[in-house]
Amino acid sequence: MKKVILIADDSPTIRKFVSFSLTMHGFEVVSACDGMEAMEKLPAHKVDLVITDLNMPNMDGFELIKAIRGNEDYKDIPIIILSSLSGSEDVERGMSYGASSYLVKPFDPKRIHYEVSKYLN
Repeated sequence: MKKVILIADDSPTIRKFVSFSLTMHGFEVVSACDGMEAMEKLPAHKVDLVITDLNMPNMDGFELIKAIRGNEDYKDIPIIILSSLSGSEDVERGMSYGASSYLVKPFDPKRIHYEVSKYLN
């Protein structure tokens, strides 16, 4: 059975690029344009890992991480932040909210696959 990855990013280009890259490695990918849509999609899919941007409308990535970690059904899902925010404060904040890894845009698709594989293999 394929592992399911949920991508939350307000950029359609990033969602498509990451989705294509992960699909090529045999993962099933579900996309959301913000944190609210991601939370709506979680119950409908058996999500094994979440990749989230931080700067998104409606519900940002920080709030998404808090919502996932605060939900008994999803609290153990690995979360990878993929963001253009590279400051140490942003990284520390993301990790303190419960992120498993933090990657900075622009990114190498091999690095994403490596990070995903750490949690799903």
